[in-house]
Amino acid sequence: MKDAKFLYNPTLISYIVGGLVLVLAAILFKPFAIVNPGERGVVMQFGKVLPNVLDEGIHPIVPVVNTVKTISVKVQKSDVQSEASSKDLQDVKTLAAVNWHIDPKRVNEVYQRIGDENELLNRIIAPAVSEVVKASTARKTAEEIITQRTELKQEIDTTLKERLAAYGILVDDVSLVDISFSPEFAKAIESKQIAEQEAKRADFTALRAEKEAQAEVNRARGQAEAQRLQRQTISAELLQQQAIEKWNGQFPMVMGGSNTLPFINLNPSNLSSGSAPAAPAQ
Repeated sequence: MKDAKFLYNPTLISYIVGGLVLVLAAILFKPFAIVNPGERGVVMQFGKVLPNVLDEGIHPIVPVVNTVKTISVKVQKSDVQSEASSKDLQDVKTLAAVNWHIDPKRVNEVYQRIGDENELLNRIIAPAVSEVVKASTARKTAEEIITQRTELKQEIDTTLKERLAAYGILVDDVSLVDISFSPEFAKAIESKQIAEQEAKRADFTALRAEKEAQAEVNRARGQAEAQRLQRQTISAELLQQQAIEKWNGQFPMVMGGSNTLPFINLNPSNLSSGSAPAAPAQ
C-alpha cells in the first residue's frame, strides 16, 4: 500500500511534470546561446541589432526577446574571375583567389549593414575584386602584366585591403591564380620569345668567335715578340755555347771544306794521353 501511495503521490507527480515543462521550455525557447570556435554572436532584440558582440562560449539570453545570429570570423577563400583590357588594349582574363575574414570586433556592424558571409561575397567582395583587377591591369601593357606579375599582385593586394576595410572585411592575401590572353596574342608572345632566344644564341656565338679570334691574335703577337727578343739577344758566343751544350762527344764523319772542327779546339797530346778536350775556342 505504501508503494502505491508513493507512485500516486500528487506532489511528486507535480514536481516531475514541472521539471519536464522546464526542460521542454529550455529546448523550445533556448534561454542561452552557444557560440562555436571561430564564430561571433550578433545579439538582436526583437530584430534590432545590439552593439554587444558575443565571443566563443555559452551565453544566457532572454528567450523570445533576444535572438543570436552566429557569424564566422575564420579565414575564407573566394575565387573571383574577371575580364579586363590591358594598356595596349589586349583582352586579359584573370582568376584571383582572395583570402579574407570579417573583423571580429565589427561583426554586428557588418551583419547590420550587409548581411552574412554569402551576401558579403556576392554584394561586396566579388565586385570589388573585379573592379580593382580591371583598374590595375589597365595601367600595364600585356607584356608588363606577364613580366611584372609580382608587382601587379602587390598593387591589387594593397588596393583591395584599403577598399574592403571600410566594410569591416580584412583581406589576408590575394593570389593571381591564372592570367590568360587571347589565343592570337599568346601565339605572338611565344613567337617573340623564340626569336629573342635565337637572337641571344646568335650574339653568344658571335661573341665567342670574336674572343677566339682575339686570342689567336694575342698568341701570334706573343710569338712574334718572343722571336724579336731572341733575335736581339742572339750572338756568336751564344750560338757557340748552345752548340757545345748539344754536342754528344762524337766527331762528324765528313769534315767541312777547310777540314776544321767548328767550336772545339783539340790538343793531339791530350788525345794521346787520354786527357779531356780543351776548352772551346773563343
